[in-house]
Amino acid sequence: MNIAIIGYGKMGKAIEKIAKVRNHKISLCYDGTPSVHLLNDSNSDVAIEFSQPHSAFNNVKICIENNIPIVSGTTGWLEKFEVIKKICQKKNGSFLYSSNFSIGMNIFFDINKKLSKLLHLYSKDYEVTIEEIHHKEKIDKPSGTALSLAKDIVNNKMKKTWILDKKKKDQDKILILSKRFNNVPGIHVVKYESKIEDIKIQHKAHSRVGFALGAVIAAEWIQNKKGIFSMKEVLGI
Repeated sequence: MNIAIIGYGKMGKAIEKIAKVRNHKISLCYDGTPSVHLLNDSNSDVAIEFSQPHSAFNNVKICIENNIPIVSGTTGWLEKFEVIKKICQKKNGSFLYSSNFSIGMNIFFDINKKLSKLLHLYSKDYEVTIEEIHHKEKIDKPSGTALSLAKDIVNNKMKKTWILDKKKKDQDKILILSKRFNNVPGIHVVKYESKIEDIKIQHKAHSRVGFALGAVIAAEWIQNKKGIFSMKEVLGI
């Protein structure tokens, strides 16, 4: 499989390494927005995109319009996600998005979703906090992963919405705490706390390898498929 890598930072380099180990070829590497004249379905079977929030929309759009299946993990641009969905549907394209490609994290999503569903009848008894810790280079706050966790909790009617970095907790809202330190690939903790008990689940990434592996597996999976997908379909959860 020929893979185009869009966004050649630390994640892009990790993806390149994993892809080669899995016997794929790297057709092109871009550290910005790719040129339509260079990126096409004759030289690339799929594109994997980990760029920046300001360029992600155009990167995904170019791939879909040029019939290249695309796997995107860039966060911080989802206000335009519905537009991309419409373009993908119109062009009968192939698009897979996830805020986190780690296999373990996607299982963590499922655990959190089930937990919030079971607890929603007791929502007034529990305060919910999501803590996310990342490296200082990560621009968006809160992380896309934290937002995905919060969305599942809200969808299960456990809480109404979320707030960021407030000192005082709100009974109807999820408190998200975002922290940035050196050399932290990613830690996410979800806490459900009541007067009689606490429930805490945590996922800690030791490196970018898990994210890169998940992205390459997703790129392998999306071949010959049309539509809009997530890691849920890839993992069957």
